[in-house]
Amino acid sequence: MNAVIDEDLQRSLSDVLSSSGFKIFDSRDCGLRGKPDEVIFKFAQRQKAVLFSGDLDFSNIIRFPLGTHYGICILRFPNEMSTDLINANVKILLRKLKVGDYKGNLVILSPGKVRIRKPDN
Repeated sequence: MNAVIDEDLQRSLSDVLSSSGFKIFDSRDCGLRGKPDEVIFKFAQRQKAVLFSGDLDFSNIIRFPLGTHYGICILRFPNEMSTDLINANVKILLRKLKVGDYKGNLVILSPGKVRIRKPDN
């Protein structure tokens, strides 16, 4: 599976995602630094990738409707948490997810918790 990491997340997240089986596209390394959300989103769709971000704008299901993308995963961790602790939490939380949990869904990762919002069918 492919993953796009938004510029607001730590670079070290790529190691966590790689070890969980993702092929990584870091937006900073793809000429997307400072680009609008829609540009980042469209890039993720072209890569058939799950978009990982800390930007709550990507959780807006009006702008980015459920069922229309390869998955959006929002990381919601306190600013006071160290990068190492966030990465350790994400690694544990990703083990709870299956490949099918991403496509078309909004996944929220927070300390000790995974929430998945799916389209109404």
